[in-house]
Amino acid sequence: MALLIILITCFVIILATSHSCQTPDDFVAATSPGHIIIGGLFAIHEKMLSSEDYPRRPQIQKCVGFEISIFLQTLAMIHSIEMINNSTLLSGVKLGYEIYDTCTEVTVAMAAALRILSKFNCSRETVEFQCDYSSYIPRVKAVIGSGYSEITMAVSRMLNLQLMPQVSYESTAEILSDKIRFPSFLRTVPSDFYQTKAMVHLILKSGWNWIGIITTDDDYGRLALNAFAIQTAEKNVCIAFKEVLPAFFSDNTIDIRINQTLEKIMAEAQVNVIVVFLRQFHVFSLFNKAIERNINKIWIASDNWSTATKITTIPNVKKIGKVVGFAFKRGNMSSFHSFLQNLHMFPSDNNKPLHECAMLLSACAHVKDSELSQCIFNHSQGTLPYKANKEVIKKNFFLRNDFLWDYAEPGLIHSIQLAVFALGYAIRDLCQAQDCQNPNAFQPWELLDVLKNVTFTDGGNSFHFDAHGDLNIGYDVVLWKEINDHMTVTKMAEYDLQNDVFIITDQEAKNEFKYLQQIQSKCSLECSPGQMKKTTRSQHICCYECVNCPENHYSNQTDMDHCLLCNNETHWAPVGSTMCFEKEVEYFNWNDSLAILLLALSLLGIIFVLVIGIIFTRNLNTPVVKSSGGLMVCYVILLCHFLNFTSTGFFIGEPQDFTCKSRQMLFGVSFTLCISCILMKSLKILLAFSFDPKLQNFLKCLYKPIPIIFTCTGIQVVICTLWLIFAAPAVEENVSLPRVIIVECEEGSILAFGTMLGYIAILAFICFICAFKGRKLPENYNEAKFITFGMLIYFIAWITFIPVYATTFGKYLPAVEIIVILISNYGILCCTFFPKCYVIICKQETNTKSAFLKTIYSYSSHSADGLAMSHASLDSINSNITVANPSSSGKSATWQKGKDLQAQPFAHLCRVNATSISKTLPRKRISSI
Repeated sequence: MALLIILITCFVIILATSHSCQTPDDFVAATSPGHIIIGGLFAIHEKMLSSEDYPRRPQIQKCVGFEISIFLQTLAMIHSIEMINNSTLLSGVKLGYEIYDTCTEVTVAMAAALRILSKFNCSRETVEFQCDYSSYIPRVKAVIGSGYSEITMAVSRMLNLQLMPQVSYESTAEILSDKIRFPSFLRTVPSDFYQTKAMVHLILKSGWNWIGIITTDDDYGRLALNAFAIQTAEKNVCIAFKEVLPAFFSDNTIDIRINQTLEKIMAEAQVNVIVVFLRQFHVFSLFNKAIERNINKIWIASDNWSTATKITTIPNVKKIGKVVGFAFKRGNMSSFHSFLQNLHMFPSDNNKPLHECAMLLSACAHVKDSELSQCIFNHSQGTLPYKANKEVIKKNFFLRNDFLWDYAEPGLIHSIQLAVFALGYAIRDLCQAQDCQNPNAFQPWELLDVLKNVTFTDGGNSFHFDAHGDLNIGYDVVLWKEINDHMTVTKMAEYDLQNDVFIITDQEAKNEFKYLQQIQSKCSLECSPGQMKKTTRSQHICCYECVNCPENHYSNQTDMDHCLLCNNETHWAPVGSTMCFEKEVEYFNWNDSLAILLLALSLLGIIFVLVIGIIFTRNLNTPVVKSSGGLMVCYVILLCHFLNFTSTGFFIGEPQDFTCKSRQMLFGVSFTLCISCILMKSLKILLAFSFDPKLQNFLKCLYKPIPIIFTCTGIQVVICTLWLIFAAPAVEENVSLPRVIIVECEEGSILAFGTMLGYIAILAFICFICAFKGRKLPENYNEAKFITFGMLIYFIAWITFIPVYATTFGKYLPAVEIIVILISNYGILCCTFFPKCYVIICKQETNTKSAFLKTIYSYSSHSADGLAMSHASLDSINSNITVANPSSSGKSATWQKGKDLQAQPFAHLCRVNATSISKTLPRKRISSI
């Protein structure tokens, strides 16, 4: 092609003639004179006859393989021109035509282009080289054709030299919309961009995602393949295989490639849908071989062959499966039908294809209509055996009129009509201001300017070219159906390319779409809702396994690429879920069995407190009660226990701002007050029975009951107040758990919480030390050992609490603190009051003044013997202790301990009956005491 263009620009080219093309006029297939000549390019024959693998001489060979459908397209052009000439559209101006047979070969089409570009009214068909073709007058003003994109592109590049309008009726390659490369090209059909888009839409609508595609190895096939591949990738449709066949029938390898393609189709058993961008002769050979191999698939036909009668009449074509395709929109065919019915009256002197068709019909006059097409094809491969006279030709045309009509493709006929009408209306507009009966009235480039903006009509509909020179009128979706043992092309729907939708008008068409949806063409079975796709082949996203959605994810559609994440704060989903469920709101509820148990224990503790209070009140003046520090201290301690038990109720139920703030404060302050009172008692016991003068002096200075209690409790109050001010506990929704929302109290500050508990622990530890030192006091009245044990219970409970609290989460977290509060509270309550209650109730004989004094005296005597062995503090103790004369009947012996005697606990109980003491104490001064 490039070589020929160079020759055009450098030389005056004279068409050579030889063999079948003896003169340039022999090269023209059909011609008719007129004021304005329109050229036509049609592939009336399938190929050039050649005995060699490739050309050895630059000569145009004889064309063979007569194509009836293409021949009818030439008649459609002729008929449309005759319609304009017979109308008032061009008053006084007649359109003529020169139609060329391209023989489906680019080189032949370019030879035709050379003649089209040759100078008008020149004795020799020459193309002059000029730097400016603005004033150049060629023999032809515009060209209709060709049908195939590969040929159209080559011809268009040549016609661009003179900006001669070229209007194609079938070339759909997307690249032809590029007005930079093809400025003089227009077409009355949509671009392949829309055809591939429509195919992908059909594939998606039918639920297919694993398909094959077969194209030709030329510009048309490669561009269609690229456009289709891009659009399928965008829609997640995978191409299982891409097979490319030689573009031209003259290629000797075409049969081999078709066999290889069929083997590939059979190997890909899961591919049930195949898109076919081929020319009619490719499909004809492909289907014949597919029928032999019993290949049954869904074939998506391009507009090249979707309505080709040559293919629908293949014997047993129904065995190949279903064919659904896209065809150019059809128009009113009645006028053309009438033209065909009167074709036998049409002169064939200047119409070689018409004459050849008549001869072929005569040669096959004995053949049935079903076999006529193949007969014509076979006879057209070589020289016809005889020539018929005109009467026989007319008779055959008349008899075979229905046969010709069957081969007319309505969409292409309409496209040709639109192309001719577009030129007719453009010429009309151009000739309004000038005399177009003069062939020199205008140049082709002037016609092109008008043609780009012309609006023309056909059948009451208006049309115009868009900015790319395309006529985007949509497609008819056709389906091949067997009716009365004949394969018929039926219209199933329309495709609106502007809105990318299928327009389905009748119920039967809807049923056909439903049928297509039942056919599976997928690499993998579709994943059901609740599952997602897991790709198994890296090169194809359509090949995958179905796996269940993980927890807290869901999928509510089939074949979802990813599961959707639930809102973790408010919703959850189990494994393999199709929806999210709202999380249940949970907290430590009053109805919970554990809560009921803990409340029962708290209530039992309150009952114990009340019972102990009653017992102590009724035995107010007994030694046991008095030795406990008096009624007031006991009541304070019991009140603290009561508040501690009560505080557990604030840990149960739906957390509120008030309960969150008050529960820790109530427990912390009341428990601190309780420990402070017990600490005061521990110091009192240690002071009363301590015989170490240094320790005694220290305890005397330290022992200030009320200040101690207020100071210890006040510090805790300050801690809790600062906590409430700077980081108060608040209600918080814990959404970290997978299925529930835990409404809980967030402590605000772990540091403050730990400080509160740590302060209580420090007081408890001091109390433990003091009580531990007084653990060997008189057995019946010994609080120290029980206080020690109570503090041990407290320590064990709260030391255990720390790791358990830190590792526990959920609604039972408050129960952990309740249990620890109950354990420590019960431990201290039981160890502090239960032994005394036992003495009061069960050992009343020991709860008397005399018995108590006797016990004290016995302990003191035992301690004195121990101290006599020590010489460290003998003199200091002798000066402070006096034993009364045992003979002083009726008077009590008194231990003098200076002015601070009344300040010591148990001092009022240390008056022992002289008689009782004389029995147990020697009549001498115990200097060691």
